[in-house]
Amino acid sequence: MANHEKRRQEDAKKKAKSNTRAKLGAGSKGPQRPHSKVRVDARAASSCATSRRTGASDSPCPVDARCGGCKNLCVPYTKQLIDKQLRIERLFAPLAPDGTISLIKGMKDPYHYRNKVISPFAPGKKLPPRGQDRKAIDPRNRKAADVRGAKGGKGKRPQARYEILTGMYAAGSHELVPTDKCLIENETAKKVVLAVRDIMRKHDVTPYREDTGTGFMRHVVVRVGHTSGEVLVTLVTNSDDFPSSKSFCRELIRLCPAVTTVVQNVNERQTNVILGDKERVLYGSGFILDELCGLSFRISSKSFYQVNATQTEVLYRAAMELAGFDGTQVAIDAYCGTGTIGLVAAKSGAARVIGVDSVESAIRDARTNARHNGVENAEFVAGDATDFMCELAKEGVLGAESPEEGAQAGGLVVLMDPPRAGSTEEFLRAAAALAPERIVYISCNPETQARDVEFLDSIGYAVVAVQPVDMFPHTDHIECIVALEPVDSLSPERWGKEGGEEEAAEEEAPDGEEALDGEVDEFAELVDPAVEPAAVEEVE
Repeated sequence: MANHEKRRQEDAKKKAKSNTRAKLGAGSKGPQRPHSKVRVDARAASSCATSRRTGASDSPCPVDARCGGCKNLCVPYTKQLIDKQLRIERLFAPLAPDGTISLIKGMKDPYHYRNKVISPFAPGKKLPPRGQDRKAIDPRNRKAADVRGAKGGKGKRPQARYEILTGMYAAGSHELVPTDKCLIENETAKKVVLAVRDIMRKHDVTPYREDTGTGFMRHVVVRVGHTSGEVLVTLVTNSDDFPSSKSFCRELIRLCPAVTTVVQNVNERQTNVILGDKERVLYGSGFILDELCGLSFRISSKSFYQVNATQTEVLYRAAMELAGFDGTQVAIDAYCGTGTIGLVAAKSGAARVIGVDSVESAIRDARTNARHNGVENAEFVAGDATDFMCELAKEGVLGAESPEEGAQAGGLVVLMDPPRAGSTEEFLRAAAALAPERIVYISCNPETQARDVEFLDSIGYAVVAVQPVDMFPHTDHIECIVALEPVDSLSPERWGKEGGEEEAAEEEAPDGEEALDGEVDEFAELVDPAVEPAAVEEVE
C-alpha cells in the first residue's frame, strides 16, 4: 500500500508538470518583457535553449521555437558578432595578409531594423457564418441558422469563412506561424500588416490557399522610409478584380495614417515568387522617397533596396573608403541594381560611374534616381554584367573616342555586388584584364565571395582589406567587403605573410575559444554598453 501511494503521488506530479508544459507550449499568458525594449543577455540564452527543446514561451519572442526567422535571438549580441568575425577570418585567413581583416561593424540597437516586411496570408480554422453566435449551432435548428447567416439573401447557403492568419513561415516549410509582434521587423510596418488583416476580416476578403490556388489576398509587402517615414503598401492579389479597393484603402489610411501610397500587384501564378508582373496604383503616387548617404532614392514595389538602412549606410561608407576615390577615377558599378552604390560613388569622388545590371526595370529606377539627385556623372546600362565586362576588356577603353583619350583618363575602380551565387570566372578575368587600380567586392555570401577572391588572387590581385558588416543581427547572414589591388603595385612588406599559414592554423581552435581571448573588449565597443555586460561575461 505504501509503494502504491508513493507511485500515485509521483504520477500526479508528472501529470501536473506535463500540463504546465502543455499550457506554456500553447502560449499561455504570463509575465512578458516589453517587446519594444527587449534585450537579450546571457541569462536569456539558457532559457531560450530550453524553450527550443520544450516549445515553452521563455524566449523574448513567443514564437521563437517555431518560427526560426532570427535563429540567434537567444545568443548574446556580442557573442553573435564574435562568431561572425571568426567565420570571416577562417574564410579569408589563407588569402588576406596579417592585419587586413578588420573587426565586424555591429549595430548599436539590433532590433526592429527591417524596413521591408513581407507577410503572407493563409486561412486558419473555420468560422461560423457571419451573424451567427460563435457557440455550437443547435443541430435541430441548423437549417434555419444557415439561412439567417447566408450571404446574399434568404435561401442561399452561407459562404464558408475562415480565420485569417499572417506572420512568417516556419523554417524549411510552408507552415505559417502567426505573429502579432516581431523583434526584427519595423514596428510601423508590422502595424500596417495587422491592419490589412483586420480589414480583410471586415470586408470578407479571403486569404490565399497555396494547396488549391484559390482565395484573393496572397501577401502584403510594406516598405518604410528610414529617414522620410513614408510607407508603401503593396497588396499582392490572386486576381485583378478588387471591387472593394477604394473602401479598403480608406480604412487602411484611417487606421494607419503613416501610409502614403498603396499598390495592387496581381500574381495569378501558382509559384513561390511573391510579386507578379501587373500592377496598378490604388492610392498615392505608387512610390516613396528615402535618403541614404545624403542622396534621395525613389522606391517602388519592385525596387531593390537594402532592408536595413542603418547598416546600409555603414556598408556603403566603408566601401567608399576602401575604393579611395580622389576625383580622377572611373568606377564600374557591376550588378548595380537600382544604382545605389554607383550613385553614392558618383557623389564620393568618382569622376565617372558606369553601372550595369541585367534587370531592365532596375536600370530604369537607377536612371530615375540619377536624374532625381541631379547626378550627371553616372550612366546605367541594361545588360549581362559578364558580357559587358568582356566587351570592355576587348575594347581596352571605357567609351573613349581613342586609346589616347582612354589613357589620359584616371585610374579604374571596379565595384561589384553580385547575387548570392557570386560572380563568374569570365567576369573576373575581364575585370583583371582592364587593370583596375582597385576592385571592391561587396557580398552577402562570404563563401562564394571567398571562392571568387581566391580566383582573383590566382590571376594577380591580392587582398588589401576585409571589412565584415552585420546587416542582419540575430541571423547567420553576413555582409562583407573585400578590397583587392594588383600584386605588382604592392610592396613586399604589404603583401608578405610571414608565418601567416601557421598563425591561421593556430586560430582554428575548437569552438573558437582561444581566438576570443583579448577580443571581447573590442567587440563591446560596437554595441550599446548598457545591453551587453552579462553577454560579455558569458563569452569570456
